[in-house]
Amino acid sequence: MTAPLRIGFIPLVDAAALIVAVDKGFAAAEGLDIELVREVSWSNVRDKLNIGLFDAAHLLAPVAIASSLGLGHVKVPIAAPFNLGINGNAITVSPALHAALMEEIDGDRFDPLVTAKALAKVVAKRRKAGVDPLTFGMTFPFSTHNYQLRFWMAAAGVDPDEDVRLVVLPPPYMVDSLKSGHVDAFCVGAPWNSVAVDLGIGHILHFVADILVRAAEKVLAVRQVWAEKNPDVVAALVRAAVKGAAFIEQPANLTEAAQLLAKPERIGVDAEVIQRTLTGRLKISPDGTLRESGRYLLVGREGAGRPDPVQAAWLYAQMVRWGQTALTPDGVRTAMAVFRPDLYDAALGHRPPEEAPAPFGAFAGPTFDPANIRGHLEAFEVGRWKA
Repeated sequence: MTAPLRIGFIPLVDAAALIVAVDKGFAAAEGLDIELVREVSWSNVRDKLNIGLFDAAHLLAPVAIASSLGLGHVKVPIAAPFNLGINGNAITVSPALHAALMEEIDGDRFDPLVTAKALAKVVAKRRKAGVDPLTFGMTFPFSTHNYQLRFWMAAAGVDPDEDVRLVVLPPPYMVDSLKSGHVDAFCVGAPWNSVAVDLGIGHILHFVADILVRAAEKVLAVRQVWAEKNPDVVAALVRAAVKGAAFIEQPANLTEAAQLLAKPERIGVDAEVIQRTLTGRLKISPDGTLRESGRYLLVGREGAGRPDPVQAAWLYAQMVRWGQTALTPDGVRTAMAVFRPDLYDAALGHRPPEEAPAPFGAFAGPTFDPANIRGHLEAFEVGRWKA
């Protein structure tokens, strides 16, 4: 048995593989003694990981990259040997904003370009009327939520830094902020979008899979120095997480998995809400309208657990696009080196797959090529990047 490990997490369904690995005994079977520590904010998780209060963490993928680059905080190189979740976020809007958008819709309301164009019309009307800009909540400056909101808005010419307000809120506070009118919309991970719909105060406008086909959301993160000193522990953590993910993806286990995640010390919401998330069958409006997607959240299917450095390069490109860092060859290399498929393969005794990863697709712009980030950035009119 190893010394006890402290691992921080935020109450979100994409922590499921880690929670189930501990609570079903998969981690113990790998010789690990893990204490899961529930946190409220991503800054808390990041800081405690960086200074060693946590041995590992459920972490926003962009935060792992930002930490390795020294952006927004001290520079602490991070290794991510396992993806805890692909996709899983959604954009939820207030009933008032939903009604305003639907009035302007011209086309398929599930098409993000159509809704982005409707948003542009709403923004223009509000500006003309002298009304305050719309406020959107997201979880952290270095977050997929931030970049997904920006990518969506900017596709129709809405400048997220000039035309609306983006504010940072911890995931568990999103619903109350929408209810109180402090925000008009938010982008967050499950289950908080569904909670807003169930309370009758929100409409899910888009699953993130509408915007990005395959978005790396959360990673199992460890400090690079710690990983080098504890390779066997890292491998055991990866194997335990893989077992947790495999358990969740078995339909016969969904009810038990949802009940484990629903416990107050874990996510702390109704198990039925969590089970909806895991099946990808969600109510998107208070009237009970359902929408189903097999890609809403990938925990273990379709190779979701194996880190893909191309995903890290895309996240780095968004940091550059929105003025959080400059585009440099070293920056690209550092970002891609955070995602560690080699550690994943070594832990499982796998050979690297012979086929190349699927192209990284989005609803707007060219297919992303990590070897041509400059071309990616030049394809978009809205952004803070300067050549």
